[in-house]
Amino acid sequence: MLCADLVNIQWKESSGKVRRAVANLEDISLSGACLQLDQPIPLKTVLRISYPKGQLIGYVRYCVYRDIGYFMGVQFQDGSAWSRRHFKPQHLFDPRRLMTRPAPRTSTPAVELDLPPQ
Repeated sequence: MLCADLVNIQWKESSGKVRRAVANLEDISLSGACLQLDQPIPLKTVLRISYPKGQLIGYVRYCVYRDIGYFMGVQFQDGSAWSRRHFKPQHLFDPRRLMTRPAPRTSTPAVELDLPPQ
């Protein structure tokens, strides 16, 4: 699901220091999410994504810089799955909805061709 919402994240650095940041939630699924941040987080770092009624625990699968910030893929740990019932991001959009709607049909006016005989 594509979305846009701000979430709080928390992780522990290798030094043991606990870090916190606000991330933009770009997309979410049952098994993971994509976050946008101002800073990179190392691969395999375990982090907590907090939302008003709970949290999701996962680890960093990728973290790449693209034009406006770092995009980070998070895979949720077993037992930590997203559910629309527990957390519905503000701007949630299912791209499959685009495919379920039939394309609008427009009537094409009949055109008479004035072609020379062959």
